[in-house]
Amino acid sequence: MKQIKNITHHILSKAWATLYRIEFDYQFKDGRIKRLKRECYDRGNSAAVLVYNVEKSTIILTKQFRMPVYDNDKNEGMFVEVCAGSIDKNESAKDAILREIQEELGYKLNDAKCVLETYTSPGALTEKVFLFIAEYSDDMNINEGGGLDSENEDIEVLEMSFSDAIDMIRTKQIIDAKTIMLLQYAQINKVLQCKN
Repeated sequence: MKQIKNITHHILSKAWATLYRIEFDYQFKDGRIKRLKRECYDRGNSAAVLVYNVEKSTIILTKQFRMPVYDNDKNEGMFVEVCAGSIDKNESAKDAILREIQEELGYKLNDAKCVLETYTSPGALTEKVFLFIAEYSDDMNINEGGGLDSENEDIEVLEMSFSDAIDMIRTKQIIDAKTIMLLQYAQINKVLQCKN
């Protein structure tokens, strides 16, 4: 982009991820150039998946504690969302989500389809989220899931009807952006039908 020059990165924190202060010269439409500063959190990219069963009209979600959500609202710390996780270095988004399905949900799936890509907070995060759908059947279940002890995960696996999940958006029991996007994608594209 021609209107951005002289970019410098300053590391503010490098723990689980890296927090930068990025300074740059920005030329506005009227020709003025200003030196701007933005904080930017780089945690890498991630993948998320809506796992569904057409025959039963069910989906599988997760429920786990999320400290940033709890810190914002003490009533919302136990968070219902789709299976998701970080993409490791030299790993494809598809390989990452198939690994996460096995770790978090306890299902061994061989395929998933990427249907959307999104930045959920582009003013602060570098993270791009690759959104998948994947069909499951009961015979693909290999263990109870729940996440990895080595990653301090304590995940509850929730199998529910697609209709109930859609209702949970309306009742604000599901307030996670990636989960809402995937559920609405499934609804709009008739991946599953809501049963009354």
